Amino acid sequence: MVKISCRSESGQVTSIDVSDSVFDRAYNESLVHQLVTAYLANARSATRAQKGRSEVAGSTRKQWRQKGTGRARTGAASNPLWSGGGKIFPNKPTENFSKKINRKMYRAGMCTIFSQLLRNSKLIAVSEFQIESKKTKDFLQKLRNFQLENVIIITDEVGENLYLASRNVPNIKVIDVDLMDPVSLLSYENVVITREAVDKIESVLQ
Repeated sequence: MVKISCRSESGQVTSIDVSDSVFDRAYNESLVHQLVTAYLANARSATRAQKGRSEVAGSTRKQWRQKGTGRARTGAASNPLWSGGGKIFPNKPTENFSKKINRKMYRAGMCTIFSQLLRNSKLIAVSEFQIESKKTKDFLQKLRNFQLENVIIITDEVGENLYLASRNVPNIKVIDVDLMDPVSLLSYENVVITREAVDKIESVLQ
């Protein structure tokens, strides 16, 4: 078992036991790269649309006769080699950018990321993270109490007050365990998880 220090808002520090399989894995760079690449690819939407030569509006008349002009032979002005012509391999909204990641690979990759964050002292456990009002200043005060900035906060459940108070704060992201993703975990300087979220992470990734 691995021990993680858990801080309270008052400054008291306790330790919690966590699973080796989730928080003490060797770093696998190629697996993490596959995980991040697949996540970004699956987030893409095919919104680009270009026209092929058969879809370009205009006459299909041959531009000049085949022989005798001294110029290269050519056909319609929709020729992809001409300015204003169609694209040779046009992008279409039916494009599929998705990449498949097996469930076993996903879990192993996320465990690798959490383990590396813990080794680099970028993973911080707190007893709880909730606020009693919707005011952003109360949320910022709580961050100062924990001495946090440029951080993603993972809780077992994001309450309405916490969501409303944190949504406009730059360089801060608050999500629940079910919405965590590899890109967010690697994009912030620190990752904060609540004690209840640790149990949920272990149950999801083991």
